[in-house]
Amino acid sequence: MPSLLLKNIHTLATMDDTRRELHNAWIVIRDGVIEAVGSGDLPETAADEVHDLSAHVVLPGLINTHHHMYQTLTRVIAQDRELFGWLRALYPIWARMDGEAIYVSAKLAMAELMLSGCTTSSDHLYIYPNDVRIDDEIRAAQEIGIRFHAARGSMSVGESKGGLPPDRVVEEEDAILRDTRRAIETYHDASRYAMLRVVVAPCSPFSVSQDLMREAAALARSYGVHLHTHLAENANDVSYSLETFNMRPGPWAESVGWVGDDVWHAHCVKLDDDEVGLLARTHTGVCHCPNSNMRLASGIAPVRRMIDTGVPVGLGVDGSASNDSSHLLAEARQAMLLQRVSGDPAGLSAREALWMATRGGADVLGRDDIGQIAPGMAADIIAYRLDTPSMAGAQHDPVAALTFCQPGNVDLSLINGRFVVKDGVLQTLDLPLLVETHNGISRRLIRDD
Repeated sequence: MPSLLLKNIHTLATMDDTRRELHNAWIVIRDGVIEAVGSGDLPETAADEVHDLSAHVVLPGLINTHHHMYQTLTRVIAQDRELFGWLRALYPIWARMDGEAIYVSAKLAMAELMLSGCTTSSDHLYIYPNDVRIDDEIRAAQEIGIRFHAARGSMSVGESKGGLPPDRVVEEEDAILRDTRRAIETYHDASRYAMLRVVVAPCSPFSVSQDLMREAAALARSYGVHLHTHLAENANDVSYSLETFNMRPGPWAESVGWVGDDVWHAHCVKLDDDEVGLLARTHTGVCHCPNSNMRLASGIAPVRRMIDTGVPVGLGVDGSASNDSSHLLAEARQAMLLQRVSGDPAGLSAREALWMATRGGADVLGRDDIGQIAPGMAADIIAYRLDTPSMAGAQHDPVAALTFCQPGNVDLSLINGRFVVKDGVLQTLDLPLLVETHNGISRRLIRDD
């Protein structure tokens, strides 16, 4: 792997512990790891490649902590429904997916994420019809070159047992646990700078049993892997927990062992103050998904309260059938704006939104090797051009401009010290061919409905 020198960086937002922002900065990268960072005079070091970034704002790669990548196949469907109605409309379409659909849709979602500035992503795959396996999207991640946390999701409680999903898309719990164990033993890499990790991720309170939640937590902790699920996404979600378990989502999560620094929950829109306090005390993470929450009319998550009480908060694009995008920088912008609509113009700052998209995401995923530009960190680095129409007039504060102005695509992206985007072009696949293949699969799925 060639050593790299990124020099003359116009503005560098390191997201390090002191939140340094440097001008006329430089970064030295060796063997996929950041060796040195500074500004002004260049270090006396030999580098195989030198890149001038005098027209760029640079920051650590963005981290996506919640997605359902297969949903890129079914965008703009059930356009005016809340969560439960939206799911009921889409389950029959998703039931026809096969392994090729999962592989191609994951690759498309990863391409979209990488172009937006994402270098690490989790994906929550919880539906396994036909020949679908978690291996399908792991193969996509390995081929495209994204750092990936594969969340082996599951649904086991269908309509006949009081759950939301139709019986034909749920699995037997023994089979779920067996395949989750197989995925961990086959793919999970616990080492520093790992490109692939596995997460244990039963879907939601309304689609799995309490027994499965407890057994999944025990399984995850026996292997030292993280746990992920949905929690308190909307009012109907909370009502289901009250009616079925006689407790709110927070106490339910605690009762099944799903709190702690190895757990993160998606959405958490409807948590009350006591539940936010529970997550803060236990250092349980939250993935905030503002676009999806707005699209499904779920509400506004209490992100300001979470941050102020010490809850680890990252960002996620959520499924591309409820967003309907996989643009992580756009998600950071919406996170900032959504915390302001209730009347506080300082509800969330631009830099806080970017911190959530980098350091917050690393904390949620339990990683201390990504999310910042500092010596010893993985060389996951992105750069946006400053000489574009959308950044014109914002040269005095290009870091804030990333969220205040129109979210753009990266000009350059490195993952693990490897260029995956150059001059705005994805380097690791034929994007037009992928889009054509993806659209063919999508048309077949939707037309058969």
